[in-house]
Amino acid sequence: MNFNTSLSYLLRFSCLLALVVIVLGAYVRLSDAGLGCPDWPGCYGKLIVPEGSNSQIEQMNKAYPERPFEKDKAWKEMLHRYLASALGLTILILAILSWSKKQFSSIRLSSSILLALVIFQGLLGMWTVTLLLKPIVVVFHLLGGLTILSLLYWLMLQTQSAGRFFVSKGNAELRPVVAIALIVLFCQISLGGWTSSNYAALACPDFPTCQGTWWPKMNFFEGFILWRGLGIDYEGGTLDGAARTAIHMTHRIGAVIATIVIAYVALRNIFSETRNLKFTGTIVLMLLTIQILLGIANVKLSLPIFAAVAHNGVAALLLLSLVTLLYQCMDHRK
Repeated sequence: MNFNTSLSYLLRFSCLLALVVIVLGAYVRLSDAGLGCPDWPGCYGKLIVPEGSNSQIEQMNKAYPERPFEKDKAWKEMLHRYLASALGLTILILAILSWSKKQFSSIRLSSSILLALVIFQGLLGMWTVTLLLKPIVVVFHLLGGLTILSLLYWLMLQTQSAGRFFVSKGNAELRPVVAIALIVLFCQISLGGWTSSNYAALACPDFPTCQGTWWPKMNFFEGFILWRGLGIDYEGGTLDGAARTAIHMTHRIGAVIATIVIAYVALRNIFSETRNLKFTGTIVLMLLTIQILLGIANVKLSLPIFAAVAHNGVAALLLLSLVTLLYQCMDHRK
């Protein structure tokens, strides 16, 4: 197996694992299992979820009276930690190979950046627990995961291009609009994370109106205070109705803007003269449509867990599809 092939397989595995960790993280958060283990990095002082015998449960509940042991939630949280640790180990291997093997020297800088990011991501994971699901930490944890996924995917695209995959003639005119679409999507994902971490997804139980009106009572100032001090338990949310409504409505307005921008970019690529850009543009438009439908379904069906998790997963796939477009527009052919 040659260098490009082995590196390609390793990066494919890393990308898939990163995507699984992001989707599983969304599931853990949305199933209210984010504090299923009140300590870090273990769970009730153990590296493996305790069996939960009567005596053990009694001891754990005494140690953490504010967080009674729930085995299902604990396993969800620890499974996420195990897979996140596996991702960190994979990135560490990439970094070690890049510095120890001459064949991998081309990814030395990228793998080093990824290693620094994954270490910081681990710290964010710890703070997510120790700071009791503080919204700003949860949002940064989400964005950190997506950044790591995007960088791994970009490296994968580079190795795939050596095998004539994802190659296009490039289109310099499209680069700025694709980059803008990426920024808009990243901001919209941030708003989605803020909405979820503040438990504001159901602040508007109807669609397209909110609470029976187009402009309900809202408190934007209260809804977007990023830091509220220490020692606050954010599980279940701490904001009043007007603040949560402001967050939800901002996310909806952002969705309209993101839809217009991303749809424009997708159509520009669909009507380009390059076959690969046409194909990727079509994928972008399909994912955007699915994402809009999932957003509406979350409101109409009162946030069913499947639709809510899928909303997070499709957002990640939409991000990767735009990253693909940007890569193709840059023309990396030799």
